[in-house]
Amino acid sequence: MVVLSASILSQNGTKPIVSRQFIEMPRMRVEGLLAAFPKLISSINRQHTFVETDTVRYVYQPLENGLYLLLITTKSSNIVEDLGTLRLLAKVVPDVATGLNEKSVSESMFELIFAFDEVLTPGGYKEDIALSDIRTNLAMDSHEEKIAIMMENKKKEEARKAMEDRAKMIKERQMENLKNNLMGQGNTTAPGGMAGIGGGGITPGYE
Repeated sequence: MVVLSASILSQNGTKPIVSRQFIEMPRMRVEGLLAAFPKLISSINRQHTFVETDTVRYVYQPLENGLYLLLITTKSSNIVEDLGTLRLLAKVVPDVATGLNEKSVSESMFELIFAFDEVLTPGGYKEDIALSDIRTNLAMDSHEEKIAIMMENKKKEEARKAMEDRAKMIKERQMENLKNNLMGQGNTTAPGGMAGIGGGGITPGYE
């Protein structure tokens, strides 16, 4: 089995609260997969616990108060094992969050991610672990250190995105300046009465 991500969603599957990726995926792909989920389940029998697309399988379980627990797996993943993983995580979530509502899940976001990491390895494979072992391991871990690392990684990701947005903005501005320069030269009159860019090979510069 290969689990790509594990998520908890509220508002009947339309709002992701917690999402943990176990396979490297672009953020836009993850957001796209999660956004497709409520549309998929609205068109199938409510008794089903999984639905497939051309590329992935959604294995899910409704919880309480409009919450959904969702695993996104490869289509070749073992569905029986995936359902076993889903059942274990369905026990872990209320145990860690001490409640099944959006507020308690949001407040326990990092602890839930740590718990997901106890159940699934990087690469998306299930650990042979029981709920009691997860409780013990979580109690022993240094949560403060992990939270600090995760917050630092989040800041780096936000800074990287800001740099990409700024680079895109600068490039767009350069292209706009180039376009304006070319249009300005097109309105000049070349020797001999011909309007346009002269034969001198003027090359517009970039900022």
